[in-house]
Amino acid sequence: MSAAAPRARMIVDKAFKIAEVDQRIYGSFIEHLGRAVYGGIYEPTHSTADNFGFRNDVKQLVRELNVPIIRYPGGNFVSGYNWEDGVGPVDQRPKRLDLAWRTVEPNFVGTNEFMNWAKEVGSEVMMAVNLGTRGVDAARNLLEYCNHKGGSYWSDLRRSHGYEQPHGIKTWCLGNEMDGPWQIGQKTPQEYGRLAYETGKAMRLVDPSVELVSCGSSSTGMPTFPEWEAITLDHTYEVADYVSLHQYYGNRDNDSANYLARTMDMEHFIRTVTATCDYIKAKKRSKKTMYLSFDEWNVWYHSNDADTQIEPWSVGPPQLEDVYNFEDALLVGSMLITFLRHADRVKMACMAQLVNVIAPIMTENGGRAWKQTIFYPYLHTSIYGRGVSLQPIVDSPVYDAQDYTDVPYLDSAVVYNEADEEVTIFAVNRNLQESLDLECDVRGFEGYRLVEHIVLEHEDLKAVNTAAEEKVKPHSKGTAICKDGYVNARLSKASWNVIRLKKEHSN
Repeated sequence: MSAAAPRARMIVDKAFKIAEVDQRIYGSFIEHLGRAVYGGIYEPTHSTADNFGFRNDVKQLVRELNVPIIRYPGGNFVSGYNWEDGVGPVDQRPKRLDLAWRTVEPNFVGTNEFMNWAKEVGSEVMMAVNLGTRGVDAARNLLEYCNHKGGSYWSDLRRSHGYEQPHGIKTWCLGNEMDGPWQIGQKTPQEYGRLAYETGKAMRLVDPSVELVSCGSSSTGMPTFPEWEAITLDHTYEVADYVSLHQYYGNRDNDSANYLARTMDMEHFIRTVTATCDYIKAKKRSKKTMYLSFDEWNVWYHSNDADTQIEPWSVGPPQLEDVYNFEDALLVGSMLITFLRHADRVKMACMAQLVNVIAPIMTENGGRAWKQTIFYPYLHTSIYGRGVSLQPIVDSPVYDAQDYTDVPYLDSAVVYNEADEEVTIFAVNRNLQESLDLECDVRGFEGYRLVEHIVLEHEDLKAVNTAAEEKVKPHSKGTAICKDGYVNARLSKASWNVIRLKKEHSN
């Protein structure tokens, strides 16, 4: 390296395994909210619309992300949703007031249409059931409709709707954010725990193969966190496989150094929920380990003022349409890195959401679709972050921020794909003023060579992408070199980096 810069060191070895990365940590979320469905994935009058009314340009971008699982249909929406409204002949479906977002739901898209779309983009579905205004009966009936082969009322109804084969949905959320006063049908932890347990018990009688997610706290800021987890899991521990975590961050104070340290809070959230799960495991003398489903996460704050101006009771208004800047992409990258570092317990995660609503993909009604800045760290981890998450030994200079101390400038994770003989280093340089020299000891990976060093960088932290211009996009001109078992790279100030190594075979 040339002129002196702050220096970080890392040791990576294939023996330092955290866990196999469950590909579902690269999941996403589509809720009947704003233009996520109507004007997002579904627009029958669009020039690219398929025979079902879904936009092919959007499908192409979703396929590029290789999204393994998508949560549906909510979110707050599900707590007032009657799933029966969204099946059967479309022209006979009722229009309903959606009280969660104060819009009109026309029910043009429902369970079967969404399952078609998910299949088209190569994703499984994480289905949520309504435990706000409904409960055991509606949940078990929906499961029967979706997963039972035939010979019963609800499964035969599905077949009469043109779906002979069951959908086979594996993963189910037992409600959504039931601790929140904004939720239709908010529950106390005791009320939710009992209802979720009985619902899960009935669902397992219908289909013993399903995986169930118990509702955790809506965020670390909830006054009942983490008592909510302790009380609800006391009921649901043996019937559920996962507990949910939700968290959004924003840079409302325009303090970028503090903003990029927000994943320190995320680390605390994961560790606290993990500890609470293990406390209940010990209390119940259980041999079962509870895993984490971080099924809502993202940056969300840009659109808050605009959302107060929305006229109620319209179909598909522009709600929660955050326009993401470059520093948002850096934080999203760090959030994904955090999931990889906790791959032993975080087995699912859903970026909320996928299209238009706090999303990596944006569209114009009747027009173009484009990639927001946060698209790229999501893309890179989804494509290259599959394999075994390794525990690197890191020595990094640190800084103090408004709310956090000893924040490492280097935020990193490493994934080893043994089948493809590839190692990928994901790294964010949080230093806003200086580049960071990285020395990485990879002698444990003899014969590996550098494939590429992808960099996402921009001089303006507030730079955004639009339909007309993609200002923030990655390049492969990073400085990394691999020689004698060491990778050396200069990480640009405020940058997202993907350093890829692959084993070289002599002919």
